[in-house]
Amino acid sequence: MADRTLQGTGDPILASVQVPGDKSLSHRALILAAIAEGDSVVTGLGPGEDVASTVRALSQLGVVVKGDEIRSPGIKGWHTPETPVDCGNSGTTMRLLAGALSTSSVRAELIGDASLTQRPMGRLAMPLRALGGIFATSTNGTSPLQVGGAEGPVGASVTIDLASAQVRTAFAFAALNAEGDSTIDSPPGFRDHTERWLASIGRGKWVAATRYQIHPGPIEPASYDIPGDPSSAAYLWALAAIRPGSQVMTPAISLNPGRLGFLQILEEMGAEVEAVVTGALGGDPVGDVVVRGRSLHGVVIEGPLVASALDELPLVAVVAAYGEGVTTVRGAAELRRKESDRIAATAAMITALQGGIETAPDGFSVVGTGFLAGGTVDSAGDHRIAMAAATAAAYADGPVTILDADVAAVSWPEFYATLEKTWS
Repeated sequence: MADRTLQGTGDPILASVQVPGDKSLSHRALILAAIAEGDSVVTGLGPGEDVASTVRALSQLGVVVKGDEIRSPGIKGWHTPETPVDCGNSGTTMRLLAGALSTSSVRAELIGDASLTQRPMGRLAMPLRALGGIFATSTNGTSPLQVGGAEGPVGASVTIDLASAQVRTAFAFAALNAEGDSTIDSPPGFRDHTERWLASIGRGKWVAATRYQIHPGPIEPASYDIPGDPSSAAYLWALAAIRPGSQVMTPAISLNPGRLGFLQILEEMGAEVEAVVTGALGGDPVGDVVVRGRSLHGVVIEGPLVASALDELPLVAVVAAYGEGVTTVRGAAELRRKESDRIAATAAMITALQGGIETAPDGFSVVGTGFLAGGTVDSAGDHRIAMAAATAAAYADGPVTILDADVAAVSWPEFYATLEKTWS
């Protein structure tokens, strides 16, 4: 991985940027198209390495992905892979495929890179096994995973203790192949893309605020046009929010309510946010977002807002450093189990740029001084840390060098070029 040094002009930014296709929706569209028997079309796929991992994994199961076209024998016709299915660095690929495969007749081993092998997978065990799915982890509760070869899976009703869209989706994909309806419940704050999509095709419905019922049966081939990724757009929104007089517009973004926590945080800190719905994909609203910079102040981030902004919390630390007052994040212990320990990595980033931050087991507090210096930031092999540091460079008092900066390609290969174009 290559290092990269960045320095913005410090001037207000005025830009309109089309961000890449949403990563979460790309994974789901690909797997739903693969579960279906026949030909589907997926346009606007996210360009990152994580989505490419899903494409490669599906190809090992006999699914042909050629450009926007997906041809599948259907899940009942998936091939038993000759070698372990490599999910790369993508936890989403591993968890969602584990769900779909667990109740299928196909036996497979799911593996990943060194980082993915450290991430928790045991949380899938209870819900998938409740359906009669076959699922086993290493002794540490991590990959490699042994999945599939189930006989006669049946519907089940489960409650999980984590607001995890990935666990809920893995269960839903597994339940599609079970006999009889299933339900899943969890704390609030999860992203409900899968629930909305299944409801739009008659394969599920809400039975309570957080409890969802899955109706088993075949998925039909379909066309999916993936909107822009709000987690990618967040870095551009941050650029606008930090500097009064700035404005960034991002068209055709996924506006799923569970994905808008970062926008809510920016608004609570004092930025001006405007979001207009212009369409939908499978029950998910899509629209244009404009963020305008204003003077920012510290806030407390906790509860469901943490879950809906989890991936953006390292970026929140950067925005908070450029504001005034203390911004505190609580209840975010899940950050310690991402591609890096994101609490520790975020603290190291802010400290390297001479900002003020204190950590806790489940979060951090940033002292906003309106200032960050130049410095060297270790990405810790985590794309979110690398991208947050690059955003800090827009207004830092000196150049920011990011070690292993190219890890940003996991989600957005053209990120640095796009960022530098907005401030040039």
